[in-house]
Amino acid sequence: MSDEKYFQNLTPRERAIFEGAITMGALFHQFVGTPVNIKTVNSLKKAIEESLELQPCIESVKVEINPKMLEEAENEYQYISLTGEMLDVRVVSQYNGVNVVVRMHYIEELQYPLMYVEEID
Repeated sequence: MSDEKYFQNLTPRERAIFEGAITMGALFHQFVGTPVNIKTVNSLKKAIEESLELQPCIESVKVEINPKMLEEAENEYQYISLTGEMLDVRVVSQYNGVNVVVRMHYIEELQYPLMYVEEID
């Protein structure tokens, strides 16, 4: 069974953007708040990348978590909660030959972890 009829009102470009954006939203709402520390950061990055690559049309996901923020936030509990400010994420989605890079990273001048379309091929 094909999902094409549900997306017939979208161009391939719009569909690629849609899939990348949905994936980025899933990342933010699923993983922000996850306990993390220096010892677990790599396994968390890998888990995020591998789970999001399962989403439709997603070619690749690259997650970076700011280690400096983890080190600065050390506390007696030995972990902190993941925040959007710690993340630098690139999601590449592809549909019918259109490649889109959706990005999220903290932008100092906005003081906000912004999600945006970085590139369309």
